[in-house]
Amino acid sequence: MTTQRVAIVTGAARGIGAQVARRLADDGHAVAVIDLDQAASQKVADEIVAAGGKAVGVGADVSDEAAVVAAVDKVAAELGAPTILVNNAGVIRDNLLFKMSVDDWNTVMAVHLRGAFLMSREVQKYQTKEGWGRIVNLSSTSALGNRGQANYSAAKAGMQGLTKTLALELGKFGVTANAIAPGFIATDMTAATAERLGVPFEDFKAFSAKEIPVQRVGEPADIAHAVSFFASEGAGFVSGQVLYVAGGPKD
Repeated sequence: MTTQRVAIVTGAARGIGAQVARRLADDGHAVAVIDLDQAASQKVADEIVAAGGKAVGVGADVSDEAAVVAAVDKVAAELGAPTILVNNAGVIRDNLLFKMSVDDWNTVMAVHLRGAFLMSREVQKYQTKEGWGRIVNLSSTSALGNRGQANYSAAKAGMQGLTKTLALELGKFGVTANAIAPGFIATDMTAATAERLGVPFEDFKAFSAKEIPVQRVGEPADIAHAVSFFASEGAGFVSGQVLYVAGGPKD
C-alpha cells in the first residue's frame, strides 16, 4: 500500500503539470496544484477532489522568492509537510539569437531555473526533516540544443545540472532528485509553436510523429507515468538521473 505523501506540482494548471497532479492524486498522494493562474489551479484541484482525492490550488509566481515561501507555507498548513516536489513550471520565448531580447532570456531563466531553485530550497526543509523526499525536475530534449531556443535550451540543460547537484547534496537525507526530459508532447505549448510556424496542429503532430521511432507524439500521461515512478517508494535507489521520454533514444 502506498504511503500518502504531500506533493507539490508547479505549472500544474494545464498540460503536463495538470496530468502529473492528477496522476499523483491517483497514486494516493495529497496534491498542491501551483500555477501563476490561481483560478486555473483551483479548477484542477477541484477536479481532483471531485474524483475522491485531496488537493489545494495555489496561485504563485515561482520566480518570486516571497511568493514561493508563502505558497509552500500554505501547502504545509493545509495538507501537511510536502515531501514530493515536481518542478514543471515553464514558459517559452523562442527566437533566433540575433532577435532574442534580454527580457526573452531573463523570463525563461527566471521561471525554469530560478523557480526550480527556490521551490527546491524551500521544500527540502520539510524533506530533510522527514528523512524522505522526491524531487523531479522537468528538463527537455531541447537541453541538447534546439534552433531558436537558446534561452530554453540553456535553462533545460541547467535543470539537469541542478538535478545532479541536488541528488549529491540531499541523498544522505533520504531525498532523491531526478529529471525527465520530454520530447514532443501534445500540449497547449506545442500547439502555440505550430501556430507561430503557421502550421495546423494536427499536421504539425503528424509530421513530428514520422521522425519519432515509436511513430507517435507523446501525451502528458506519458510524462505523468515517469513522474509517478520517480516519486514512488520503490525508486529510492534511483537518483541524479535524466530520463529522456521521447519515443526513442537521444544523444
